[in-house]
Amino acid sequence: MRKRALGLLALVAVQLAAVPARSHAPSGDVLGVSVVSAPGRAEVVVDVRGQVGVTDFVLQNPARLVLDLTGARLVGPALAYDGVNRAGIRDVRYSQFRSDVVRVVIELDEARDYRVAQESSAVRVAFETAQSFAAWPRGAAAPSGPAAAPAAALPAAIPPAAALAPSRAEERVSAQAPQAVQQRRISVTWDAAPMSWVIAQFAEFSGRSIVQGTGVEGTVSAEIKNQPWDVAFYAILNAHRLAATELPGGILRVESRTNIAVADSVSEPTVARSVRINYSRASNLVPAVTPILSRRGTVVADSVTNSLIVREVESRMDSVIAFIRRELDQRTMQVAISAKIIFVNRTDLEALGLRYDLGTNSTYFSGLIPRDTSGARTPPTTTASAQSPQVILGGNALAAIGNAGGSLTKSSLDIIFSTVFGRYALSAFLQAAQTASLADVQAEPQLTVVDNQNASIFVGQRTPVRMQEQGAAAGGGAGRVTVSFQETGIKLTVTPHIVRGTREILMELRAERSSIEQAPTADVGGIFNQQVGETRIIVRDGETAVIGGLTVTEVSVARSGIPFLMDLPVVGRLFGTRSTEEKRQDLLILVTPRIVDDIVPSEAPQR
Repeated sequence: MRKRALGLLALVAVQLAAVPARSHAPSGDVLGVSVVSAPGRAEVVVDVRGQVGVTDFVLQNPARLVLDLTGARLVGPALAYDGVNRAGIRDVRYSQFRSDVVRVVIELDEARDYRVAQESSAVRVAFETAQSFAAWPRGAAAPSGPAAAPAAALPAAIPPAAALAPSRAEERVSAQAPQAVQQRRISVTWDAAPMSWVIAQFAEFSGRSIVQGTGVEGTVSAEIKNQPWDVAFYAILNAHRLAATELPGGILRVESRTNIAVADSVSEPTVARSVRINYSRASNLVPAVTPILSRRGTVVADSVTNSLIVREVESRMDSVIAFIRRELDQRTMQVAISAKIIFVNRTDLEALGLRYDLGTNSTYFSGLIPRDTSGARTPPTTTASAQSPQVILGGNALAAIGNAGGSLTKSSLDIIFSTVFGRYALSAFLQAAQTASLADVQAEPQLTVVDNQNASIFVGQRTPVRMQEQGAAAGGGAGRVTVSFQETGIKLTVTPHIVRGTREILMELRAERSSIEQAPTADVGGIFNQQVGETRIIVRDGETAVIGGLTVTEVSVARSGIPFLMDLPVVGRLFGTRSTEEKRQDLLILVTPRIVDDIVPSEAPQR
């Protein structure tokens, strides 16, 4: 009897506390907070009702954006963020900071620019981004205009599973209309009250049938002031990791979230559906679909029909298929890339040399001017003779050859001067050469590739290279000869990524020009020349970027002549040979990407 009396007194206290207190209540309500993806931006949407003021400021370490909504009270449940990084948004927290201030804290991965816009039914914070993501909480959608409905409005009826329980209940409530009639308000205080007693008081106050499950336990310490009873009810359940589901007939069942998930996974049947993929390979989408399935869900790819075979619980099947069609199976934009590879090779050669031959008809060396056996000199224009020199050893005879090895192999000018001094004949040979060569190679490869896909183009040839291995025997021997092929020519490899909001193109690009020259020895197949440019750049649509510019200059100077005399100032050039060779190589790589805009198909693709 005593316990029954205490229960009646508590019920009377709750009924009296339900009378609204006479106080200056805030002028607006905060219904909920959501994170949604919109074209070119990510939005944090705070759904409000009534008049509220907005103040924003930024904190550092970590980077946070704080919104204070003055003249507002939090009437929706404060949901815990799921921890997913959505376009740089790492966490969202909100609570009743003061009696008339609701504070929303947005934690970011780094400091970013943002815009705050206040509408009649929402406060929106926008961050520019090209990423797309699934909304939080699940079921929230991006607005279609300023007058669009809030992304996370309260339902008209009691939303037992939408506010707290994941999976199918959220999807069911997200399609309901915003709350039209507010539930009765309650003001009550509990101090270490058993959870079963609190649930019984809510059932008595609301007139609803509430069944308590086996996983409900613990005590409640809370103070509720003039709040709708359903909002207060789900806030208390959320704080104790409980959830409520509505059974047929309107009965509410309160259970732990774990028990509800287990019951759904056991009792709900699974179904299989085939999803035709139009713009991608079905096998490439399997890793992206697997994480969004429940523990009982599976997905496999059918390469024959290019379809995904999805098996999932019946309540989640529609949302999984909608995610595949809306987020994954989308027509991808293309990028047309025009490149120009310019390679210029210039060579300049200047050579000048003097040689001398001194001797008599009987005293000479076999050198620049050959002589016959009778001692007569042959004409200077003939080639050198291999005859043995005839030198008089008993007299004071003299024969000499000056700078005999300084001959130019490809001289452009040969001048011979000869004079006689008594018995001696002195001949001077002047050789001069100047060569200029220019090799200009221009290649303009072009290719079109789908966004985020790798493409390459190659124009050239495959050159065989001979490779000889050492003999396996200890004493040596002939080694095994193998032939490998080396590609030489023009090669362009690129992977583009389109930045949706700015129409910029991020490219990972590699341009290569290679050629082969004859090797100095026969054992080597050839010498490969290679010019490569590899970079990662951002270019606007239609702009030309220079990704590589290289100039190589090589100067070679060679001198040979008579010792000591060739080093004399001014006249030293008369006693030797001097050649100067200058090689200059210029490489320039230009790239111009253009976005190929989407073309509206004549017929909708089959699903």
